[in-house]
Amino acid sequence: MKNTLFLIVGLVLSAGSARAATPDAMDILKASDRARGGGLPGIRWTVRIVSVNGSDAEPERVLTLKATATSSLAETREPVRFKGSKLLQVDRNMWMSRPGLRKPIPISPRQKLSGQASQGDIASTHYAVDYQGKLLREEEVLGEATYVLELTAINKFCTYDRITYWVSKERMVGVKADFISLSGKRLKSATFEYGNQLSHEGKTFPFVSKMTLKDALTSAETTLVYSDVQVTELARAEFDVNRLGN
Repeated sequence: MKNTLFLIVGLVLSAGSARAATPDAMDILKASDRARGGGLPGIRWTVRIVSVNGSDAEPERVLTLKATATSSLAETREPVRFKGSKLLQVDRNMWMSRPGLRKPIPISPRQKLSGQASQGDIASTHYAVDYQGKLLREEEVLGEATYVLELTAINKFCTYDRITYWVSKERMVGVKADFISLSGKRLKSATFEYGNQLSHEGKTFPFVSKMTLKDALTSAETTLVYSDVQVTELARAEFDVNRLGN
């Protein structure tokens, strides 16, 4: 009887330890956001966008970006006909400006920018801010053990209604995502690579170097390549919509 009691207590304690060892879904999400700019005082980088649909290719785009936890500003450098166009996101609001416009135009983060890349894919990288996370399961994907999260948009301004997100258990970075409509239809998928590294507060960690977006129904594919990444302090005035046309 005494041995049986000890066995039951041991099993209960073991089960409790196993549960404690599994992080909360939102903790996983916040940790994975860091490799895409989350939790940093400010960040600058360059992104090159290449879009292909079968044998057709759009002109390559090159943008410079700067972002904080709540704001981002992207400016197009190439191609020449789009040079000087800007995309500003502040909290849930987004505007577009280009040379010749008298004032910025409000836009939706769901609007396409290039190929499969939406405006929100470029401007917003903080899933922990825009989505509520739920841990579904653990599984191996792309050769890694991962946590599988279901992300649900917390408002209508989010780029996607739902995301299934695979986060590496060892590296705590997102490695794959399926973007899903409100009706449950898979719109497109993404894979992520982390060839960049950043240092902040004495710690070095990976930062996204490539995001590949694939349409769910066609062969259309868009690749975002990130380079020249720097952690930096950014003034709030840099994200003032009244200065967007300057």
